[in-house]
Amino acid sequence: MPHDPFSRRVLALALAAALLILAYEAGPALRQALRAPVAEPRIVTPRGELAPAENSTIAVFERARDSVVSISTSRRVVDYWTRNAHDVPRGTGSGFVWDKAGHIVTNNHVIQGASSASVRLADGRVFDASLVGTDPTHDIAVLEIDVREADLPALAIGTSADLKVGQSVLAIGNPFGLDWTLTTGIISALDRELPNDEGGVIRGLIQTDAAINPGNSGGPLIDSAGRLIGVNTAIFSPSGSSAGIGFAVPVDAVNRVVPQILASGLYRPPVLGVVSDPRADALLARQGVQGVLILSVDPGTPAAEAGLRPVRQTRGGEIVPGDVIVALDGETLGGTEALRAALDRRRAGDRVRLGLLREGAPAEVEVTLAAAG
Repeated sequence: MPHDPFSRRVLALALAAALLILAYEAGPALRQALRAPVAEPRIVTPRGELAPAENSTIAVFERARDSVVSISTSRRVVDYWTRNAHDVPRGTGSGFVWDKAGHIVTNNHVIQGASSASVRLADGRVFDASLVGTDPTHDIAVLEIDVREADLPALAIGTSADLKVGQSVLAIGNPFGLDWTLTTGIISALDRELPNDEGGVIRGLIQTDAAINPGNSGGPLIDSAGRLIGVNTAIFSPSGSSAGIGFAVPVDAVNRVVPQILASGLYRPPVLGVVSDPRADALLARQGVQGVLILSVDPGTPAAEAGLRPVRQTRGGEIVPGDVIVALDGETLGGTEALRAALDRRRAGDRVRLGLLREGAPAEVEVTLAAAG
């Protein structure tokens, strides 16, 4: 930099001229910006109190959140060349705390095919889970985690027997791995049916428009009182994402299945001891009779003890029709699937009344259901 005063003044004038040229070439926008005052944030408008419905939803979510868990599964694979085994992630799902003993309820399809599973609680703790048992017929599985603290918040249990189409519901889960997501909606329909992995049908499903997506499986469907009313299990969607049609296993079925899994690792539905076939029922219906045609009776079963009569053939080759079960505890039965569904809603040891058609005349017998062997 020059040291003499004249040279310094010349340099200062040159710099000032250069700045003026730059400002002029920058255009009116920059000149306006240089003259404009600094903008202040806008004043926030007071919101006021939350609506009662909002407060209710928030309260239900905050009570139930800690009872919901995230489940991650892995599958053991063996490298073809090295024969080394390692675990690879298989998928994620949801579940909820059943009791303070560390039992977690989820869907069977969440853990099916997995060699290991881990459970993450709402407080961030992660535990390796062991499998207690499954019931594929209802898509229910029970896991167990080793929690020494007795602070697991079990989710409150409701009932699905008195649900009404139109009542509000909430779903909490981990869709697409987005943990502890809340969606809301209503009960859209009741008594829906879907096929299960066993080739049978899950009956009595709750249909909801609360958004249920991959990752929500096994999570709870909750009523406005914060009680479990169903376990989210499936969606109907051409795209694979929520289309507003989701399904949940009703809590009354869950509350029958889970205690049996905890006791024995299996769910054994009550049995009557008759053999029937929907095709035979269809032939019967063509003759104007709706019911379950008894094709055979298993020895030593409640049906045998009650004297139920199957189809039989005389020595002369004549087919003699057997009993037709037309009702159970007053509930009309349209066929074999309806009988299975009615039995599934009961427990071993229950005494039921069977309405029959015997030789064309109405009859009634009482039967004590037994546990499946």
